Amino acid sequence: MVRANIKGVFSTYKALKNGTRRAYWYHRETGERLRGEPGSPEFIADLAAAEKLIRDRLAGTFNNLVRLFTLSTEFDTTLAASTKAEYRRMLTKAEAEFGDLPMAALDDPRVRRDFMDWRESVARASGEREADNRLSAVSAMLTWAVERGQITANHLRGFKRLYHADRSEIIWLPAHVAAFMAVAPIEMQRAMILALHTGQRQGDLLRLPWSAYDGITITLRQGKARRGRSPGPPISVPCTVALRRMLDGIERTSPLILTTKTGQSFKKRHFARLWDETATTAGLESITLPGFDERCGCTFMTCAVPL
Repeated sequence: MVRANIKGVFSTYKALKNGTRRAYWYHRETGERLRGEPGSPEFIADLAAAEKLIRDRLAGTFNNLVRLFTLSTEFDTTLAASTKAEYRRMLTKAEAEFGDLPMAALDDPRVRRDFMDWRESVARASGEREADNRLSAVSAMLTWAVERGQITANHLRGFKRLYHADRSEIIWLPAHVAAFMAVAPIEMQRAMILALHTGQRQGDLLRLPWSAYDGITITLRQGKARRGRSPGPPISVPCTVALRRMLDGIERTSPLILTTKTGQSFKKRHFARLWDETATTAGLESITLPGFDERCGCTFMTCAVPL
């Protein structure tokens, strides 16, 4: 039996009288049956025909612009995987509201009011930050469309954001660090020390190899400084005495500094779950900080500030 993972295609299976299973392939958006097996001439021809149906149906609409943008080389190569996933999610939300809007309407300055009214409704239902992020995703797409000659202007450029938050002063106090370290497994303790004494982001620290540490400094390239396929410039972080003591005392069982208890690299979700579980056990999921009216949680990002 042929197994394949083809974007926009799904399969169903039927048990035959001789005891075998037969796969039937369908185009997800149109529901059209695709003859043959993946890679066969019949399958390729039917897939192309189904894709053409979509293009013809969406031609000249907001839906089509979303499709062109998310399938573009710029989208694929210049955005991080997590950013692409978020853009797709937010643009899908926008399609539910503006999907059949003619692309010609995007050149009318009055369309800005329609988008701003939509943002207001999203803000009431899902919060100001989500509303701003959805509008930002649409604006990024419109800028791309202008550069490609699809439309003549991005009438959302420079919109004033609703959400404003300054979390720069939300940091872990010594008491919070002590509470965390008292209940944390050794893997989380090491992550805490590395974050506190380097000020680097979680993703950069999870990828940090031993080769970046020379006994005095840590040299790395920050993921946030990446531009498309080009890595950011290397930066050097002097190691404190406490950080050197920890690093020099770790047995190097992996190319990476931070690993699971079995010596494997951390998956992002697994690390986040362990971190949150430790913070909750330490009673840090909701705390009050001096100068802040609202309670907040101690996250990895807020701890990544050198003490």
